Amino acid sequence: MEKEKLSVEELLAKAKKPSLLAPPLHRFYEGKVQVMPKCAITSFEDFAIWYTPGVAAPCREIQANPDKSFELTNRWNYVAVVSDGTRVLGLGDIGPEAALPVMEGKALLFKYLGGVDAFPLCLKTKDPEELVRALELIEPTFGGINLEDIEKPKCFYVLEKARERLQIPVWHDDQQGTATVILAGLINAFKVVGKNMKESLITLIGAGAANIRTAYVLIRWGVKPGNIIMVDSKGILYPGREDIKKEDDPWKYELTQITNAEGRVGGIPEAMKGVDAIVGCSKPGPGVIKKEWIKMMADNPIVFACANPIPEIWPWEAKEAGAKIVATGRSDFPNQVNNSLGFPGIFRGVLDVRAKTITDDMCIAAAEELARFAEERGIHEDNILPTMEEWEVYPREAVSCALKSIEQGVARIKLSRQELYERAVAIIKNARESLEALMRHGLIKRPPPEEELLKK
Repeated sequence: MEKEKLSVEELLAKAKKPSLLAPPLHRFYEGKVQVMPKCAITSFEDFAIWYTPGVAAPCREIQANPDKSFELTNRWNYVAVVSDGTRVLGLGDIGPEAALPVMEGKALLFKYLGGVDAFPLCLKTKDPEELVRALELIEPTFGGINLEDIEKPKCFYVLEKARERLQIPVWHDDQQGTATVILAGLINAFKVVGKNMKESLITLIGAGAANIRTAYVLIRWGVKPGNIIMVDSKGILYPGREDIKKEDDPWKYELTQITNAEGRVGGIPEAMKGVDAIVGCSKPGPGVIKKEWIKMMADNPIVFACANPIPEIWPWEAKEAGAKIVATGRSDFPNQVNNSLGFPGIFRGVLDVRAKTITDDMCIAAAEELARFAEERGIHEDNILPTMEEWEVYPREAVSCALKSIEQGVARIKLSRQELYERAVAIIKNARESLEALMRHGLIKRPPPEEELLKK
């Protein structure tokens, strides 16, 4: 495959190009998202309806029944993308202002892929209780909350407490989003290699927000807890790890008690020996995972090296070592494990039934639909997941999550499968076609040539 023939230098140059283009393009557009009217304005007299005095009538209806805010305003489609800037991409604690371009980017993906009106909200606090309280304060405006780039273990506490206290869906994409897409990829990877995933050994390299939630989602889906082996920067998780305290990190502590039935100790090589699949969500490579360790895995091993921007091991190195299937977080290699496959469709579904929460079962329903979509159009070693270009996957994912919401009794309204599908398709198409129309008419300017941007 031509992509795998590129030299390391060429790959690195390609990886650096977006970072070179991003600052001048962000400056050119002065940001990535904006607010646009959605109602008709035929004359200035219309403002008597959309604003005062007419607007008082819907206000009174909502006062009598707050749930009518989902009918009489755009609340049903509003999502807040909330961050404190403490764990932004691979940059770490860079602060709320510096996190804003990422949250804007998330809002852009929400709209283009899921038709969701998302707003970036970067908060100037690192206190977990203040973060939860902030979410409570903004709840009346939004139909859902997407938490983003919050350091652990604080992110677990904020998600858990917000899910308890709010009556709208709260989701942490670094946890649930990553876990959803990893589960989808693993389902199809195990089908390709002809193994029973629920009986297989799976090693999770890295024990941050992504892999901790992945462990819980895998267990909820049906993987035996004892068949999961987790390894962090200090070694394999097991009950005797004195540095992992229940009071400091109860979620990680619990995993030390229920995973690793064999009682393995050691580091990454010991955690990989004889296992069927590994999922790396650790630090950027290459060299975090070594070729000789892959050679110690079971037959037809599955390697997910998801660190960005450089995976824990280069895909061609993993293949040379015998990996049957290799996935990364990058778009320039086969089998990209991309959160953008998850959150736009999942939120589309839960918003359309005005759900009160997002459960791990809804994540599983989305993962199974992602896997099913890819399987129906054909899967093989280098194609186990849908791509963002296959937009048809998002309405299907939305329907699966909406139906699960209804099944679990957390939906405010109930719609049929057909109604949900037609609604999701219409909303997503409207978002994409609106952007295309604005570009076609020059209301969104075409970007300057790359050569010109790189000179600035």
